[in-house]
Amino acid sequence: MLRVGLTGGIGAGKSEVARIFARLGANIVDADQLAREVVEPGTTGFAEVAQRWPQVIRDGAIDRPALAAIVFADAGEREALNAIVHPRVRARAAEIEAGVKDGIAVQVVPLLFESDYWKQCDVTIVVVAPLEMRIARVQARDGVGREDVAKRMAAQIDPEDARAKATYVIENAGDYSQLERASRAVWSSLQDRYCRTPGQTGR
Repeated sequence: MLRVGLTGGIGAGKSEVARIFARLGANIVDADQLAREVVEPGTTGFAEVAQRWPQVIRDGAIDRPALAAIVFADAGEREALNAIVHPRVRARAAEIEAGVKDGIAVQVVPLLFESDYWKQCDVTIVVVAPLEMRIARVQARDGVGREDVAKRMAAQIDPEDARAKATYVIENAGDYSQLERASRAVWSSLQDRYCRTPGQTGR
């Protein structure tokens, strides 16, 4: 198995790249999706969030915008949330990946380089996009103000630093067809790497 770490700042388009990879045959493990699952009502993660921030529990569920407003305004609160969520996400991701016997496993990790998880990956990919384009995407998607987007971005690695660390960079500054072509080119290279992995033949 080839383990690929896929990341990108908020609004850069990493989720869309992951969907393209999935259609091409990748085994996707999405940390964003798992982060929601591990704090769903009835889980121990939910119980810990409710204990720490009872004000964000509405109708038996987490009010995510309310929680985001707290954690992106205070690094200490963000670290507390990460301490609840990240270990559970890592454990669940490992369980899912254990079921992948061969092929290419793409771990979609927003804080790939910030958490040093990239060191456990065979290959890393960062998706980058112009700042104003990212801001517009997040505002349209989440219905938040520019200041809120800026706070979220400030909690992530500088895109240029991520670019310098990554094995591959996918530019997302154009339309969807351009993004798909760029993603397919990287996927082709990943397949070549997988074929060169010891023990893999005829692929």
